[in-house]
Amino acid sequence: MNHIQSAKNPKIKEWKKLLTKKERDQTGTFLVEGFHLVEEALAGDRIIEMIIIESKDMPPGWNYGDIPVTMVTDEIIGMLADTETPQGILAVCEQDHSSVDIEGRRYLLIDAVQDPGNLGTMIRTADAAGLDAVIVGEGSVDVYNPKVLRSAQGSHFHLPVIKGNLFDWVNRLKENHVPVYGTALEGASEYTGHGQLDSFALLVGNEGRGVNKELLTQTTANLYIPILGKSESLNVAVAAGILLYHFRK
Repeated sequence: MNHIQSAKNPKIKEWKKLLTKKERDQTGTFLVEGFHLVEEALAGDRIIEMIIIESKDMPPGWNYGDIPVTMVTDEIIGMLADTETPQGILAVCEQDHSSVDIEGRRYLLIDAVQDPGNLGTMIRTADAAGLDAVIVGEGSVDVYNPKVLRSAQGSHFHLPVIKGNLFDWVNRLKENHVPVYGTALEGASEYTGHGQLDSFALLVGNEGRGVNKELLTQTTANLYIPILGKSESLNVAVAAGILLYHFRK
């Protein structure tokens, strides 16, 4: 087990850069923080190295084998953590570079969702609903943003979360007989007219603008959830949850 006490150590600077999207993209790695997320990453076999505060021990039930572990000071943990009250453990993980063959039957496609909490919640909901993959299009917040990771609660390690071109994905899915349902307020039918589906892809969009209108012209059908009260709209993550479970019920 290594031990670093100087905040000026080059390794610390290397880890700290992973708090930026640019460095995550360049290295194909990202940081997770907290005992729960590190444990999920460990179970998913995605950890490259672990970092733990010197005042704590590794949980006795963890089998981390040959994964390098570095002990650091409170000061260093504070530099690397994205939370106000860090738990004292982080891990450097590999991004998901797997390609997804359209053999599965249920997908969530996300177009330009910018709020980290929304994106993370939808990844977690897709996991809970038993989907085969989440495809995140251009204009969305980084899937490895620390707030996205915390909101998803480890679901990044349970199913493929892939960055992709949604126009290509809509075409691929339809060619493989997977119907694609967009979400829209105009030119759409009420979602209750579609029952349980063995195969589907749900396409949801930006918090303010909704799904790209050009994408909506490529879908199998577009759906809406009626507003029964005085609210103008539903939160995108809530809407995604309603539709995913409606299709799966």
